[in-house]
Amino acid sequence: MSKKAFVRDAVANQLVEYAEKHEGEKNSITTNSGNPIGTKDASLTVGYHGPTLLQDVMLLDDLSHFTKERNPERVVHAKGAGAFGYFEVTHDITKYTAAKPFAQIGKRTPIAMRFSTVAGERGYADTVRDVRGFAIKFYTDDGIWDIVGNNTPVFFVKDAAVFSSFIHVMKRNPVTNIRPDYDMFWDFVSLRPECTHQTLITFSDRGTPKSYRNMHGYGSHTYSFVNKEGVVHWIKYHFITNQGIQNLSARDAQRIAGENPDYHTRDLYNAIATKNFPSWDFYIQVMTHDQALKSPYDPFDLTKVWLHADYPLIPVGKIVLNKNPTNYYAEIEQIAMDVAHLIPGVEISPDRMLQGRMFAYRDTHQYRLGPNYNQLPVNRPYVVHNYSRDGYGTTNSQGGAPNYHPNSFEGPVDDKRAQALSPSIPLHGEAKRIDSGNDDNFTQPRLLYVRVLKEDERQRLVENLVEWLKRTTTVIQLRAISNFEQVDKTLGSRLKEALHLDQEYHIEF
Repeated sequence: MSKKAFVRDAVANQLVEYAEKHEGEKNSITTNSGNPIGTKDASLTVGYHGPTLLQDVMLLDDLSHFTKERNPERVVHAKGAGAFGYFEVTHDITKYTAAKPFAQIGKRTPIAMRFSTVAGERGYADTVRDVRGFAIKFYTDDGIWDIVGNNTPVFFVKDAAVFSSFIHVMKRNPVTNIRPDYDMFWDFVSLRPECTHQTLITFSDRGTPKSYRNMHGYGSHTYSFVNKEGVVHWIKYHFITNQGIQNLSARDAQRIAGENPDYHTRDLYNAIATKNFPSWDFYIQVMTHDQALKSPYDPFDLTKVWLHADYPLIPVGKIVLNKNPTNYYAEIEQIAMDVAHLIPGVEISPDRMLQGRMFAYRDTHQYRLGPNYNQLPVNRPYVVHNYSRDGYGTTNSQGGAPNYHPNSFEGPVDDKRAQALSPSIPLHGEAKRIDSGNDDNFTQPRLLYVRVLKEDERQRLVENLVEWLKRTTTVIQLRAISNFEQVDKTLGSRLKEALHLDQEYHIEF
């Protein structure tokens, strides 16, 4: 019987390729200060069995760095992979925005991308059922611009006031330290019907993508573009995969999670290493101010989509990834995406979740990486002229320029172009807390279930929902099903039948 040869992929060959590239080099080991080390693999001791000496500066240098090798992990999107490439303009959208990356057809802007899971920790398996992060950093002529989205066009909640609670129910139970806790999850999403739309997407086939390359990306939020005349349009970002949508069955996703927990990370690295460069077509949807005022749903609601029939996709350009990181920690773990990284011609919207994220991202990066996280090479813009100085980890003193404003010593001045592209925003209304969670939460999920999903996809959706719902209490099951019945009566009845809840229950929700 012939024995099939084991084929090593690019991931497995990384060290072999390094050795071949550096064959013949004989570099001496040094400390982190560049001091040569004579013997690396032995501590300085008093005799063979004697204690180790405190004066062993080589050992202290090694251990003191080792104990600080890892920053705190991201509170969400902790496990991820990334790569580098470019964005190229293929269609003229300058009538909507004066942002420099879109200045002319053919213009290329360097980018970095990070894909991720949402709920788990760094050791999380890639293929578990979850939303996937889809984030892009553009290194533009006007500084860093980040689009920080997901592989779904909506999200579970629409107001930053409930975001931390939602993330808590996706994390470990604070007593048992087990995740997922099915009672926590289903209790929350059944009490907040706004979660229904994203819940159906997450438990559909899209909840277990085959790879990061085989999924679409979305900015999800509503943003705004400003053109050179100062006219504002509301917009949404879409990134359509050129590899085609492919998903794993629930059974295969679970099997792969045990066999190869870094499945998506390996796939992305190997694709780029073998020059099978992943790409996405970049589109926008555009809505005018008047259209927003007349919209039957809140166009700034993160749990809603803009129907393509009303707001068709407008082509913009393409995203291509053609370079793997040279060091994962330096270039991907330390990458800092932030929705508040905006450039002239791009602005935000009244989207409540977006408004909250404008604070949260910068705050978490300063916690994880320090106040000068944007001076790290992967986060650094081409040019910085401002009045911020010093702080932990600073590497740029800006050449001795003054650190106060106004000044008489050639310090940086206001940018007139940025002024022109910052239109005034009329505001009116009373300042009060309004819970928007009771808006229409079922019309769009109904369109998804009835018109978008095929019958085999609906059947798998039911099976996936049941797999999680069966682990919670009857009261919570019935409350969740009550929401799903408002999406579609047959969906509710199929869930009841599968959970053996056909008989009448009279429970106060």
